[in-house]
Amino acid sequence: MTRVLVVEDDPQLVRALVLNLQARHYGVDAAPDGATALRLAAARQPDVVLLDLGLPDMDGVAVIKGLRGWTRVPILVLSARQGSDEKVAALDAGADDYVTKPFSMNELLARLRAAVRRTEDTPAGPAATLVETEDFTLDLLAKRAVRDGKDVRLTPTEWHLLEILVTSPGRLITQKHLLNEVWGVSQSSKTNYLRVYMARLRRKLEKDPARPRYLITEPGMGYRFEG
Repeated sequence: MTRVLVVEDDPQLVRALVLNLQARHYGVDAAPDGATALRLAAARQPDVVLLDLGLPDMDGVAVIKGLRGWTRVPILVLSARQGSDEKVAALDAGADDYVTKPFSMNELLARLRAAVRRTEDTPAGPAATLVETEDFTLDLLAKRAVRDGKDVRLTPTEWHLLEILVTSPGRLITQKHLLNEVWGVSQSSKTNYLRVYMARLRRKLEKDPARPRYLITEPGMGYRFEG
């Protein structure tokens, strides 16, 4: 059973989420504040976290950073905050997705399924399990990235995005395809997700992130990996 941790201080929304998730056979724990969320996450080891940013005791970004200190569990942010700066701050802190309130339950469940799917180990083909460049090495089977002899920590979303690109070297992967595969959505309005995550991957893997050699942008179309 997939276990979900709901971090939300609105009792009515918590009830709606718990009922909908349990009806679809998810196990659910709920936390009304950040401190309880961090404690429950450590004790219950959820498979995915649904996190409101506006918590009574701490900002949700602080909770994301607290979780990212020890776990790669997918984190879906739920927030009424509309500003792109706040979305980028949450994604930069390590969130995997951002759903703006009010949202449809069907969209949220689709995003949740996509987040869980990203964490499942899907064996790559024999020829694609190891990707070696002059600057870094990726072991796709072990989900391990090494740069300058040191492990590079990547979130599940970063891994999923990277895997799609590196297993089709030289091929243009469209924005729509990446959004659908990684986040379960294809709306062009979500292309800022791709910009944020590609920037993070370049910072972690490229020698000169401002002039990427491996993770190439095709403006207005998509991205490709040059090995």
